[in-house]
Amino acid sequence: MRRRTAIVVVAGVLTAGLAACTDEKSAAPEPVVWSKVDVGAAEPVVLAQHSSDLLIGLRHRGAKVVPELQLLDGTGKRTPIAVKPNPASPYAFEAIWYSIAYDGKQLLALGGASGGAHSNTRWTVWTGTPQTGLVERPQNFWTFGGQTAGDLFSAVLTPSGGALLGTWGGVETGNDAMVWLPKSGGMWTRQDPTKTVLQSTPSLLVGPGFGTTLGTGIVLVGSQVRLAPNVVAQEAAAWRSTKLNQGWTRIALPEPGNRSQANTATCAESCVISGYVDGQLAIWQLDEDGTAKRLQGVPSIPVGDKDKLPPPVVNGEQIVQIVAQDNKVKVLTGRDGHWTVQESQGPEGLVTDAVLMPDHKLYLIAGTSLWQTTLS
Repeated sequence: MRRRTAIVVVAGVLTAGLAACTDEKSAAPEPVVWSKVDVGAAEPVVLAQHSSDLLIGLRHRGAKVVPELQLLDGTGKRTPIAVKPNPASPYAFEAIWYSIAYDGKQLLALGGASGGAHSNTRWTVWTGTPQTGLVERPQNFWTFGGQTAGDLFSAVLTPSGGALLGTWGGVETGNDAMVWLPKSGGMWTRQDPTKTVLQSTPSLLVGPGFGTTLGTGIVLVGSQVRLAPNVVAQEAAAWRSTKLNQGWTRIALPEPGNRSQANTATCAESCVISGYVDGQLAIWQLDEDGTAKRLQGVPSIPVGDKDKLPPPVVNGEQIVQIVAQDNKVKVLTGRDGHWTVQESQGPEGLVTDAVLMPDHKLYLIAGTSLWQTTLS
């Protein structure tokens, strides 16, 4: 059975009058009205954005059909981007998009499909441009597979090049955070985390689960588990590089409570990180100098270990975060210490991704549909 999920959008004022007082005696804020976006017969699974271009990754559930990719431009025009699997790579034909990175020129995508005797995820890597299409780059089995294989979760593009992010069997113990970088011939190779903060040790296990970029570097978010005699403490954490896979540092996110996890992040000049502390929604800010703080006054929204949190959205001085509660979409508007909760009209179900465009249109994947509303 799928775990109950919560959807919360932390946003700027969505319609006139959203700045209503949150005092118990005040009238409830007006609901946020969403409209469904036509993407054809397929199901949206992931979004990526650069400038006024929105990329929509789609799948055909239950069918072994090549995954789709569409570009929605600032005028609302939808254009299919060619997706070209290698004929010798059977899992590419049934891949589901896990992550798509786009920097305005290059595309880098990560796909996965269950297969083999143990139904493990078979990963596929795709590169290209919107003009030439997305081409699969077959890898050998040991690139992402084997007895020490971990997980993959994000594809990123930095000014110094692309990277795939995940975990791998630890040099000493547990799993290490792992970075794959491209090499000649379209192949990708694991980087050695030994003696860096990406390596787990007998006293500290690293556990990232999401990655993005900040400037020339990479940001990973997840949790660290401190191990000591009679003590096991899971705390929200972030890892940041100065340039691609160089200069990694680890940041323990403040006020971690008894048990916490950072699930997702969005970075521009600084990062907004969302996760949970003791089973409730938590939001942190990570500045470029490495200073982190937990934002105060966030309403009590239940978030569990398996719940999905789409990346937060920054709209001016406000933050937009999407979580789901009892399959109902809610909108949490705010900044540090000041928040407003709204209901929604339209979307229901699990929420998996969200993107804010320059024209203040907010796109949201909820259930099996793509939805849109406009922030003011």
